[in-house]
Amino acid sequence: MKHNWKLNVSTMKYLNPPDSFLQDELEVEILDDGGLQLVELSPDDPWLADPREPEELQEGEVKVTYITHACMELQFGETRFMFDPWLKGPAFARGWWLLHEPPADAMDRLCSADLIYISHMHSDHLSYPTLKDLAKRRPDVPIYVGDTSRPVFWYLEQSQVPLTNINVVPFGVWQNVNEHLRFMILMDGVHPELDTCLIVEYKGHMILNTVDCTRPNKGKLPNNVDLMMSDFAGGASGFPMTFFGGKYTDSWKETFIKNERVKLLNYKSALVKSLEPKIYCPFAGYFVEAHPSDRTIRETNIKNSAENLNALINKVAPDIKTWTPKPGSVLDLGLALRDPTNRAAITDPPANAQIYKDKWDFDLYLNELNGAIGSEIFKHKSWIQFYYSWAGFKNYNLVMRVIETKDNFEPHAGGYDYLVDFLDLSFPTARPGREHFYIEIKNRISVMRSAVLHGRLWDDLYIGFQNHISRDPDIYHHKFWNHFQTELPVSAPDWDEFLQQAEMGSSCELM
Repeated sequence: MKHNWKLNVSTMKYLNPPDSFLQDELEVEILDDGGLQLVELSPDDPWLADPREPEELQEGEVKVTYITHACMELQFGETRFMFDPWLKGPAFARGWWLLHEPPADAMDRLCSADLIYISHMHSDHLSYPTLKDLAKRRPDVPIYVGDTSRPVFWYLEQSQVPLTNINVVPFGVWQNVNEHLRFMILMDGVHPELDTCLIVEYKGHMILNTVDCTRPNKGKLPNNVDLMMSDFAGGASGFPMTFFGGKYTDSWKETFIKNERVKLLNYKSALVKSLEPKIYCPFAGYFVEAHPSDRTIRETNIKNSAENLNALINKVAPDIKTWTPKPGSVLDLGLALRDPTNRAAITDPPANAQIYKDKWDFDLYLNELNGAIGSEIFKHKSWIQFYYSWAGFKNYNLVMRVIETKDNFEPHAGGYDYLVDFLDLSFPTARPGREHFYIEIKNRISVMRSAVLHGRLWDDLYIGFQNHISRDPDIYHHKFWNHFQTELPVSAPDWDEFLQQAEMGSSCELM
């Protein structure tokens, strides 16, 4: 049973925990002996529409170049297709930084791309610092995203990045680029509001990129693709690293993280083995908590290595060729398919190429975040009520305490410390006497205020390791986190209106 889900067989309705993910729909079959059998419904195989026979690929016709993290450049003849370009700056406010140094010509490659796919809105895939530079040179480059319920580019207008050719395409439909090249975007079965994955086909040869999907296309994927790419690293969540109190000791976290790494390796290797791609490449996991204030996170939040995953795949599925990429390394798909043992199929970067980053522009990006601290709105305590009213989360028996802190998570001298009762969206000075769920969140003041000021999602805080969390009882509140991570209003709070109201209130007090 997943997540303690239960099924009432008399009504065939799930008895969901009130605060959990939705389950996959099950179909009931009556057996010959009168018993019941529950069958998981199989999603469609849309890639089978208009099948094409594979044609032989010439040397150099299809090249796959690893850039950094989840960014790949695919060259099909004269057409260049780029995935998830994060080439500069941090992701999740200031929590994630690139581990791999992109090739020196990475931005030139991006600006010369014929089309770009961005899998989802997380900032290690949709990088506004990167896209800002792209827009200066190619504002009209075609960018393709899936039709998720939360638009991938929901923040575009506020970002002031002038991209003009963003294309939202339906799931499971071939998009023709030219007579030989087409692609199809699929949704994730666990996070359909957020994640997508991709199939690219060229002359009948398929490349599958599952990106960060937890259960891509509800688990139904094409077998025997020519190249499969997926994430591998783990460590991409605030849990358990940002949790404190009770069982969340350093030793418990280390043990939990180690066990999760093993489970993820086994899951990924089993998935690859079951799908039997001809070639497999782990990517989308090359990030580091580089800022000095996050040293403890970096030292504890150990991630899987691509080498270890590929070694496991080589053991359980020796017929699958694996590729551990370095920035600038190139896979010649035609050569690799013709002879998987041909060393010329993979070109490594020059011997003097820098593989790992050793410096980041911390000050540039942290100064931008710090600029939010002194915003005029925070001079008025009523911003708290205005913000959470805008956020729109209520009718849930959860009381939250928020403490604005310094980098070390000690209270900030000029910060706020307040309670929000989400049952009636009130702001008490003490916890209510009734039974209620309780969560205490210590947020770094610059990241919290930047999120408030610009109406950003709380992924910057949670996935970016920018808070410390304790809860009583120790229960995950999916409804709460899902709202603040994916369902906040698309339009930012109207702080001009707020300041007018605040000034009017101050004037009335003086009269």
